[in-house]
Amino acid sequence: MDELKSILTHNAVRVKQYAVSFIKWIIFAAVTGALGGCVGAAFRYSINYVTDLRYENTWLCYMLPVGGLVIAFLYRVTKLSGNADTNLIINSVRTDGKLPILLAPVIFISSIITHLFGGSAGREGAALQLGGTIGSFIGRIFRFGEKDMHMAIMCGMSGLFAALFGTPLTAAIFAMEVISVGIMYYSSFVPCIVSSLAAFWITKLFGLQPTVFIIKDVPNLDITSVLLVGVIGVGCALVSIAFCLALKWSHKLAVKYFKNEYIRVLAGGFAIVILTLIIGTRYSGTGTDIITQAIVGKEVLPYDFILKIVFTALTIGFGYKGGEIIPTFFIGATLGSLIGSLIGLPASFSAAVGLIALFCAVVNCPIASIILSIEMFGSQGLVMFAVAVCISFMLSGYYGLYTGQKIIYSKRRTRFINRNAK
Repeated sequence: MDELKSILTHNAVRVKQYAVSFIKWIIFAAVTGALGGCVGAAFRYSINYVTDLRYENTWLCYMLPVGGLVIAFLYRVTKLSGNADTNLIINSVRTDGKLPILLAPVIFISSIITHLFGGSAGREGAALQLGGTIGSFIGRIFRFGEKDMHMAIMCGMSGLFAALFGTPLTAAIFAMEVISVGIMYYSSFVPCIVSSLAAFWITKLFGLQPTVFIIKDVPNLDITSVLLVGVIGVGCALVSIAFCLALKWSHKLAVKYFKNEYIRVLAGGFAIVILTLIIGTRYSGTGTDIITQAIVGKEVLPYDFILKIVFTALTIGFGYKGGEIIPTFFIGATLGSLIGSLIGLPASFSAAVGLIALFCAVVNCPIASIILSIEMFGSQGLVMFAVAVCISFMLSGYYGLYTGQKIIYSKRRTRFINRNAK
Protein backbone atom coordinates (compact mmCIF):
# COMPACT_ATOMS: atom_id res chain seq x y z
CA MET A 1 0.00 0.00 0.00
CA ASP A 2 2.77 2.39 0.92
CA GLU A 3 4.56 1.53 -2.30
CA LEU A 4 1.44 2.30 -4.36
CA LYS A 5 1.02 5.59 -2.53
CA SER A 6 4.65 6.45 -3.23
CA ILE A 7 4.21 5.71 -6.94
CA LEU A 8 1.05 7.80 -7.15
CA THR A 9 2.75 10.69 -5.36
CA HIS A 10 5.75 10.49 -7.66
CA ASN A 11 3.54 10.45 -10.76
CA ALA A 12 1.48 13.36 -9.43
CA VAL A 13 4.66 15.39 -8.95
CA ARG A 14 5.78 14.60 -12.51
CA VAL A 15 2.39 15.52 -13.95
CA LYS A 16 2.51 18.81 -12.06
CA GLN A 17 6.03 19.53 -13.35
CA TYR A 18 5.00 18.89 -16.95
CA ALA A 19 1.84 20.97 -16.56
CA VAL A 20 3.70 23.90 -15.02
CA SER A 21 6.41 23.74 -17.68
CA PHE A 22 3.84 23.51 -20.47
CA ILE A 23 1.85 26.48 -19.21
CA LYS A 24 5.04 28.51 -18.63
CA TRP A 25 6.25 27.99 -22.19
CA ILE A 26 2.82 28.58 -23.72
CA ILE A 27 2.59 31.95 -21.96
CA PHE A 28 6.18 32.91 -22.75
CA ALA A 29 5.90 31.84 -26.40
CA ALA A 30 2.60 33.64 -26.89
CA VAL A 31 4.02 36.88 -25.46
CA THR A 32 7.24 36.54 -27.48
CA GLY A 33 5.38 35.67 -30.67
CA ALA A 34 2.90 38.52 -30.25
CA LEU A 35 5.67 41.06 -29.71
CA GLY A 36 7.69 39.48 -32.51
CA GLY A 37 4.67 39.70 -34.80
CA CYS A 38 4.26 43.41 -34.09
CA VAL A 39 7.96 44.10 -34.64
CA GLY A 40 7.98 41.87 -37.72
CA ALA A 41 4.96 43.64 -39.18
CA ALA A 42 6.60 47.02 -38.61
CA PHE A 43 9.79 45.72 -40.19
CA ARG A 44 7.99 44.32 -43.25
CA TYR A 45 6.03 47.53 -43.77
CA SER A 46 9.22 49.56 -43.42
CA ILE A 47 11.12 47.39 -45.89
CA ASN A 48 8.23 47.53 -48.38
CA TYR A 49 7.96 51.30 -47.98
CA VAL A 50 11.63 52.09 -48.55
CA THR A 51 11.77 49.59 -51.44
CA ASP A 52 8.86 51.32 -53.18
CA LEU A 53 10.50 54.67 -52.46
CA ARG A 54 13.72 53.47 -54.09
CA TYR A 55 11.86 52.19 -57.15
CA GLU A 56 10.27 55.62 -57.56
CA ASN A 57 13.57 57.44 -56.94
CA THR A 58 16.37 55.35 -58.46
CA TRP A 59 18.91 58.06 -57.62
CA LEU A 60 18.77 56.77 -54.03
CA CYS A 61 20.91 53.81 -55.14
CA TYR A 62 23.80 56.20 -55.68
CA MET A 63 23.58 57.39 -52.08
CA LEU A 64 24.50 53.97 -50.66
CA PRO A 65 27.93 55.11 -49.34
CA VAL A 66 26.20 57.80 -47.24
CA GLY A 67 23.89 55.16 -45.81
CA GLY A 68 26.93 53.03 -45.02
CA LEU A 69 28.46 55.83 -42.97
CA VAL A 70 25.26 56.10 -40.93
CA ILE A 71 25.29 52.33 -40.27
CA ALA A 72 28.93 52.39 -39.19
CA PHE A 73 28.21 55.34 -36.91
CA LEU A 74 25.24 53.54 -35.31
CA TYR A 75 27.35 50.51 -34.47
CA ARG A 76 30.18 52.63 -33.12
CA VAL A 77 28.04 54.94 -30.97
CA THR A 78 26.13 51.99 -29.46
CA LYS A 79 29.43 50.15 -28.91
CA LEU A 80 28.15 47.12 -30.80
CA SER A 81 30.76 45.18 -32.70
CA GLY A 82 30.40 45.04 -36.47
CA ASN A 83 30.39 41.28 -35.91
CA ALA A 84 27.15 41.51 -33.92
CA ASP A 85 25.30 39.48 -36.53
CA THR A 86 23.32 36.27 -36.91
CA ASN A 87 26.34 34.25 -35.76
CA LEU A 88 26.12 36.06 -32.42
CA ILE A 89 22.52 34.89 -32.07
CA ILE A 90 23.42 31.29 -32.96
CA ASN A 91 26.38 31.24 -30.57
CA SER A 92 24.28 32.67 -27.75
CA VAL A 93 22.16 29.50 -27.78
CA ARG A 94 25.28 27.65 -26.62
CA THR A 95 26.48 30.25 -24.11
CA ASP A 96 24.65 32.30 -21.49
CA GLY A 97 21.85 33.35 -23.84
CA LYS A 98 22.19 37.04 -23.01
CA LEU A 99 22.05 39.46 -25.92
CA PRO A 100 22.36 43.27 -25.85
CA ILE A 101 18.90 44.78 -26.24
CA LEU A 102 20.39 47.64 -28.28
CA LEU A 103 21.04 45.13 -31.07
CA ALA A 104 17.31 45.10 -31.93
CA PRO A 105 16.82 48.81 -32.83
CA VAL A 106 20.27 49.07 -34.42
CA ILE A 107 19.79 46.12 -36.78
CA PHE A 108 16.24 47.31 -37.55
CA ILE A 109 17.40 50.80 -38.58
CA SER A 110 20.56 49.57 -40.32
CA SER A 111 18.62 47.09 -42.45
CA ILE A 112 16.12 49.78 -43.46
CA ILE A 113 19.00 52.03 -44.51
CA THR A 114 20.60 49.25 -46.56
CA HIS A 115 17.33 48.59 -48.42
CA LEU A 116 16.53 52.28 -48.90
CA PHE A 117 19.79 52.86 -50.73
CA GLY A 118 19.76 49.66 -52.77
CA GLY A 119 22.18 47.37 -50.95
CA SER A 120 21.79 43.77 -52.08
CA ALA A 121 20.59 42.19 -48.86
CA GLY A 122 17.64 40.32 -47.46
CA ARG A 123 15.66 40.75 -44.29
CA GLU A 124 15.86 37.41 -42.48
CA GLY A 125 19.28 38.13 -40.96
CA ALA A 126 17.76 41.14 -39.27
CA ALA A 127 14.71 39.04 -38.36
CA LEU A 128 16.78 36.38 -36.62
CA GLN A 129 18.75 39.04 -34.77
CA LEU A 130 15.60 40.94 -33.81
CA GLY A 131 13.86 37.74 -32.75
CA GLY A 132 16.80 36.39 -30.78
CA THR A 133 17.22 39.72 -28.97
CA ILE A 134 13.51 39.93 -28.15
CA GLY A 135 13.49 36.34 -26.88
CA SER A 136 16.54 37.02 -24.70
CA PHE A 137 15.02 40.24 -23.34
CA ILE A 138 11.68 38.65 -22.42
CA GLY A 139 13.52 35.64 -21.00
CA ARG A 140 15.33 37.93 -18.58
CA ILE A 141 11.99 39.45 -17.55
CA PHE A 142 10.71 35.90 -16.87
CA ARG A 143 13.93 35.28 -14.87
CA PHE A 144 14.90 32.28 -16.96
CA GLY A 145 18.04 30.31 -16.20
CA GLU A 146 20.77 29.70 -18.77
CA LYS A 147 19.21 26.58 -20.31
CA ASP A 148 15.78 28.16 -20.62
CA MET A 149 17.37 31.26 -22.18
CA HIS A 150 18.58 29.10 -25.03
CA MET A 151 15.02 28.05 -25.78
CA ALA A 152 13.84 31.63 -25.34
CA ILE A 153 16.19 32.80 -28.10
CA MET A 154 15.02 30.06 -30.48
CA CYS A 155 11.45 31.03 -29.62
CA GLY A 156 12.14 34.63 -30.62
CA MET A 157 13.87 33.55 -33.82
CA SER A 158 10.82 31.46 -34.79
CA GLY A 159 8.45 34.35 -34.23
CA LEU A 160 10.28 36.91 -36.34
CA PHE A 161 10.99 34.40 -39.14
CA ALA A 162 7.28 33.54 -39.29
CA ALA A 163 6.34 37.22 -39.23
CA LEU A 164 8.56 38.03 -42.19
CA PHE A 165 7.87 35.04 -44.44
CA GLY A 166 4.46 33.88 -43.31
CA THR A 167 5.73 30.31 -42.97
CA PRO A 168 5.10 29.34 -39.31
CA LEU A 169 6.06 25.67 -39.48
CA THR A 170 9.27 26.38 -41.40
CA ALA A 171 10.09 29.11 -38.88
CA ALA A 172 9.77 26.74 -35.93
CA ILE A 173 11.77 23.91 -37.51
CA PHE A 174 14.43 26.27 -38.89
CA ALA A 175 15.13 27.76 -35.44
CA MET A 176 15.48 24.24 -34.01
CA GLU A 177 17.60 22.89 -36.87
CA VAL A 178 19.97 25.74 -37.75
CA ILE A 179 21.86 25.85 -34.45
CA SER A 180 23.44 22.39 -34.60
CA VAL A 181 23.20 20.34 -37.80
CA GLY A 182 22.48 16.75 -36.85
CA ILE A 183 20.79 17.57 -33.54
CA MET A 184 17.37 19.16 -33.09
CA TYR A 185 16.33 20.60 -29.75
CA TYR A 186 12.91 18.93 -29.52
CA SER A 187 12.29 20.47 -26.09
CA SER A 188 11.84 23.79 -27.91
CA PHE A 189 9.22 22.41 -30.32
CA VAL A 190 6.15 23.59 -28.39
CA PRO A 191 7.41 27.13 -27.63
CA CYS A 192 8.76 27.61 -31.16
CA ILE A 193 5.47 26.50 -32.74
CA VAL A 194 3.39 28.70 -30.43
CA SER A 195 5.65 31.70 -30.99
CA SER A 196 5.66 31.33 -34.78
CA LEU A 197 1.86 30.90 -34.92
CA ALA A 198 1.29 33.91 -32.65
CA ALA A 199 3.58 36.06 -34.83
CA PHE A 200 1.97 34.74 -38.00
CA TRP A 201 -1.54 35.58 -36.77
CA ILE A 202 -0.46 39.06 -35.66
CA THR A 203 0.92 39.86 -39.12
CA LYS A 204 -2.33 38.59 -40.66
CA LEU A 205 -4.21 41.07 -38.44
CA PHE A 206 -2.00 43.81 -39.89
CA GLY A 207 -3.01 42.72 -43.40
CA LEU A 208 0.30 41.10 -44.36
CA GLN A 209 0.08 37.99 -46.49
CA PRO A 210 2.38 34.95 -46.44
CA THR A 211 4.94 34.35 -49.18
CA VAL A 212 3.14 31.90 -51.49
CA PHE A 213 3.67 31.06 -55.16
CA ILE A 214 1.80 28.91 -57.66
CA ILE A 215 4.05 26.67 -59.78
CA LYS A 216 3.19 26.07 -63.40
CA ASP A 217 3.66 22.70 -65.13
CA VAL A 218 4.86 20.37 -62.37
CA PRO A 219 6.24 17.28 -64.16
CA ASN A 220 5.10 13.76 -63.36
CA LEU A 221 7.06 11.80 -60.79
CA ASP A 222 9.13 9.44 -62.94
CA ILE A 223 12.77 8.44 -63.22
CA THR A 224 13.53 11.08 -65.84
CA SER A 225 12.11 13.94 -63.76
CA VAL A 226 13.93 12.74 -60.64
CA LEU A 227 17.26 12.57 -62.50
CA LEU A 228 16.77 16.02 -64.00
CA VAL A 229 15.83 17.49 -60.62
CA GLY A 230 19.00 15.89 -59.27
CA VAL A 231 20.97 17.94 -61.78
CA ILE A 232 19.48 21.11 -60.29
CA GLY A 233 20.43 19.86 -56.81
CA VAL A 234 24.04 19.33 -57.91
CA GLY A 235 24.18 22.78 -59.53
CA CYS A 236 22.77 24.44 -56.42
CA ALA A 237 25.30 22.66 -54.19
CA LEU A 238 28.21 23.94 -56.27
CA VAL A 239 26.87 27.49 -56.49
CA SER A 240 26.14 27.51 -52.74
CA ILE A 241 29.82 26.86 -52.05
CA ALA A 242 30.79 29.71 -54.39
CA PHE A 243 28.27 32.01 -52.68
CA CYS A 244 29.50 31.19 -49.16
CA LEU A 245 33.13 31.63 -50.20
CA ALA A 246 32.31 34.94 -51.90
CA LEU A 247 30.72 36.26 -48.70
CA LYS A 248 33.59 35.00 -46.57
CA TRP A 249 36.41 36.33 -48.75
CA SER A 250 34.67 39.62 -49.42
CA HIS A 251 34.51 40.31 -45.69
CA LYS A 252 38.04 39.03 -45.09
CA LEU A 253 39.52 41.25 -47.79
CA ALA A 254 37.43 44.23 -46.71
CA VAL A 255 38.71 43.97 -43.13
CA LYS A 256 42.28 43.39 -44.30
CA TYR A 257 42.54 46.35 -46.66
CA PHE A 258 40.06 48.76 -45.00
CA LYS A 259 40.61 48.47 -41.26
CA ASN A 260 38.54 51.56 -40.47
CA GLU A 261 34.83 50.69 -40.64
CA TYR A 262 33.91 54.07 -42.17
CA ILE A 263 36.40 53.67 -45.01
CA ARG A 264 35.23 50.06 -45.42
CA VAL A 265 31.56 50.88 -45.97
CA LEU A 266 32.50 53.75 -48.27
CA ALA A 267 34.67 51.42 -50.39
CA GLY A 268 31.94 48.80 -50.62
CA GLY A 269 29.28 51.39 -51.29
CA PHE A 270 31.23 53.06 -54.09
CA ALA A 271 31.98 49.67 -55.66
CA ILE A 272 28.25 48.89 -55.74
CA VAL A 273 27.44 52.35 -57.10
CA ILE A 274 29.93 51.88 -59.96
CA LEU A 275 28.47 48.47 -60.79
CA THR A 276 24.96 49.93 -60.66
CA LEU A 277 25.96 52.70 -63.09
CA ILE A 278 27.25 50.04 -65.49
CA ILE A 279 24.59 47.34 -65.06
CA GLY A 280 21.53 49.12 -63.66
CA THR A 281 19.41 48.56 -60.55
CA ARG A 282 18.34 44.98 -61.36
CA TYR A 283 20.42 43.59 -58.48
CA SER A 284 19.65 46.30 -55.93
CA GLY A 285 17.66 45.49 -52.82
CA THR A 286 16.03 42.11 -52.25
CA GLY A 287 15.23 41.40 -55.88
CA THR A 288 11.84 39.89 -55.07
CA ASP A 289 10.48 41.05 -58.42
CA ILE A 290 13.05 38.90 -60.25
CA ILE A 291 12.29 35.95 -57.95
CA THR A 292 8.61 36.29 -58.84
CA GLN A 293 9.41 36.47 -62.56
CA ALA A 294 11.44 33.27 -62.33
CA ILE A 295 8.76 31.41 -60.35
CA VAL A 296 5.97 32.34 -62.78
CA GLY A 297 8.07 31.00 -65.63
CA LYS A 298 9.35 34.20 -67.24
CA GLU A 299 12.80 34.09 -68.80
CA VAL A 300 15.70 35.32 -66.66
CA LEU A 301 19.17 36.39 -67.69
CA PRO A 302 21.78 33.59 -67.73
CA TYR A 303 24.18 35.61 -65.57
CA ASP A 304 21.60 36.82 -63.01
CA PHE A 305 22.76 34.44 -60.29
CA ILE A 306 26.42 35.39 -60.75
CA LEU A 307 25.86 39.13 -60.52
CA LYS A 308 23.57 38.72 -57.51
CA ILE A 309 26.39 36.87 -55.74
CA VAL A 310 28.76 39.74 -56.53
CA PHE A 311 26.38 42.47 -55.36
CA THR A 312 25.46 40.58 -52.18
CA ALA A 313 29.09 39.79 -51.30
CA LEU A 314 30.01 43.46 -51.62
CA THR A 315 27.00 44.57 -49.58
CA ILE A 316 27.28 42.13 -46.67
CA GLY A 317 31.05 41.74 -46.75
CA PHE A 318 31.74 45.46 -46.48
CA GLY A 319 29.48 46.09 -43.49
CA TYR A 320 25.96 46.77 -44.71
CA LYS A 321 23.19 45.03 -42.81
CA GLY A 322 20.26 42.84 -43.75
CA GLY A 323 20.44 39.16 -44.54
CA GLU A 324 21.47 36.58 -47.08
CA ILE A 325 18.35 34.41 -47.45
CA ILE A 326 16.37 36.57 -49.90
CA PRO A 327 19.49 36.94 -52.10
CA THR A 328 19.79 33.15 -51.78
CA PHE A 329 16.22 32.83 -53.07
CA PHE A 330 17.14 35.12 -55.98
CA ILE A 331 20.26 33.13 -56.82
CA GLY A 332 18.51 29.77 -56.47
CA ALA A 333 15.44 30.73 -58.50
CA THR A 334 17.41 32.24 -61.39
CA LEU A 335 19.93 29.37 -61.35
CA GLY A 336 17.14 26.78 -61.29
CA SER A 337 15.36 28.51 -64.16
CA LEU A 338 18.58 28.56 -66.20
CA ILE A 339 19.40 24.89 -65.55
CA GLY A 340 15.79 23.90 -66.25
CA SER A 341 15.87 25.62 -69.64
CA LEU A 342 19.05 23.72 -70.52
CA ILE A 343 17.85 20.24 -69.47
CA GLY A 344 14.20 20.50 -70.53
CA LEU A 345 12.33 21.02 -67.24
CA PRO A 346 9.54 23.64 -66.98
CA ALA A 347 11.01 27.02 -66.04
CA SER A 348 8.55 27.75 -63.21
CA PHE A 349 9.08 24.39 -61.52
CA SER A 350 12.86 24.53 -62.01
CA ALA A 351 13.04 27.99 -60.45
CA ALA A 352 11.08 26.79 -57.40
CA VAL A 353 13.30 23.72 -57.00
CA GLY A 354 16.43 25.86 -57.35
CA LEU A 355 15.20 28.29 -54.71
CA ILE A 356 14.58 25.53 -52.16
CA ALA A 357 17.72 23.52 -52.99
CA LEU A 358 20.04 26.52 -52.69
CA PHE A 359 18.38 27.58 -49.45
CA CYS A 360 19.06 24.13 -48.03
CA ALA A 361 22.66 24.13 -49.23
CA VAL A 362 23.57 27.43 -47.54
CA VAL A 363 21.74 26.92 -44.22
CA ASN A 364 22.24 23.13 -43.91
CA CYS A 365 18.62 22.61 -42.83
CA PRO A 366 17.06 19.87 -45.00
CA ILE A 367 13.90 19.33 -42.93
CA ALA A 368 13.09 23.05 -42.75
CA SER A 369 13.77 23.31 -46.50
CA ILE A 370 11.31 20.56 -47.39
CA ILE A 371 8.66 22.14 -45.18
CA LEU A 372 9.40 25.53 -46.76
CA SER A 373 8.71 24.03 -50.19
CA ILE A 374 5.24 22.99 -48.98
CA GLU A 375 4.41 26.32 -47.34
CA MET A 376 5.63 28.35 -50.33
CA PHE A 377 4.67 26.14 -53.29
CA GLY A 378 2.19 23.55 -52.02
CA SER A 379 2.67 19.80 -51.79
CA GLN A 380 2.62 19.14 -55.54
CA GLY A 381 6.04 17.86 -56.60
CA LEU A 382 7.07 17.35 -52.96
CA VAL A 383 9.14 14.22 -53.62
CA MET A 384 11.17 15.98 -56.32
CA PHE A 385 11.81 18.93 -54.02
CA ALA A 386 13.04 16.44 -51.41
CA VAL A 387 15.39 14.83 -53.95
CA ALA A 388 16.95 18.19 -54.83
CA VAL A 389 17.23 19.11 -51.16
CA CYS A 390 18.99 15.92 -50.08
CA ILE A 391 21.47 16.17 -52.97
CA SER A 392 22.27 19.85 -52.38
CA PHE A 393 22.56 19.23 -48.64
CA MET A 394 25.12 16.45 -49.02
CA LEU A 395 27.18 17.91 -51.85
CA SER A 396 27.44 21.39 -50.34
CA GLY A 397 29.84 19.94 -47.77
CA TYR A 398 30.41 21.89 -44.57
CA TYR A 399 29.98 25.34 -46.07
CA GLY A 400 27.24 27.61 -44.79
CA LEU A 401 26.11 31.19 -44.34
CA TYR A 402 26.55 31.08 -40.59
CA THR A 403 30.00 30.19 -39.29
CA GLY A 404 28.51 30.01 -35.79
CA GLN A 405 26.52 26.98 -36.91
CA LYS A 406 27.80 23.63 -35.62
CA ILE A 407 27.94 20.59 -37.90
CA ILE A 408 27.56 17.87 -35.27
CA TYR A 409 27.56 14.80 -37.51
CA SER A 410 29.22 14.08 -40.84
CA LYS A 411 27.10 14.38 -43.97
CA ARG A 412 28.72 11.26 -45.43
CA ARG A 413 28.69 8.77 -42.57
CA THR A 414 27.44 8.31 -39.02
CA ARG A 415 30.42 10.02 -37.48
CA PHE A 416 30.56 12.71 -34.79
CA ILE A 417 32.62 15.68 -36.06
CA ASN A 418 31.35 18.75 -34.11
CA ARG A 419 32.82 21.45 -36.33
CA ASN A 420 31.73 24.92 -37.33
CA ALA A 421 30.35 25.60 -40.78
CA LYS A 422 32.95 27.07 -43.13
